[in-house]
Amino acid sequence: MIYWKIFIAFFIPGIVGYGGGPASIPLVENEVVERFSWMSVSEFSEMLAMANALPGPIATKMAGFIGYQQGGILGTFVGVFATVAPSLLLMIGLLSLLYKFKDSPRVKTMTALIRPSIAILLGIMAFQFFRNSYFSAGALQTILLIVVSFFLLERVKVHPAFVIIGSLMYGAIFLGS
Repeated sequence: MIYWKIFIAFFIPGIVGYGGGPASIPLVENEVVERFSWMSVSEFSEMLAMANALPGPIATKMAGFIGYQQGGILGTFVGVFATVAPSLLLMIGLLSLLYKFKDSPRVKTMTALIRPSIAILLGIMAFQFFRNSYFSAGALQTILLIVVSFFLLERVKVHPAFVIIGSLMYGAIFLGS
């Protein structure tokens, strides 16, 4: 029964809380503090402060913490799943609808118009990464990482995840302060 309560406590704010974490915080507080009495207002505010200090989406961190507190490891999974389930279901529904009309001229036009926008956004992001790397690590380190990454990806055909992990380890070992 506790797992059902955990699911409901995070699924309802996930549906109603349009806009993600910040919009759903008061809804989660209502479920956790008022409805189920799992925490006091003070405990909730302390947990919220800790969740804000950690990286990542706040709603899933709250769901994981409260789910673990109430139902252990399985409670964590139930809480996090309940938090992402509304978005997941909506995405599956929208993608199936898009797939159904994939041959429509309007959908093809929309897709053709979106692709350049995505390419531009990715280009801007790559430039910002390059600029930040250049100013924080220096030109030599940045060029070295670019050349080695390009060689590993294009010539040796190493999976991108391994190149990213290698770059992170290089940064931690040689550039870490």
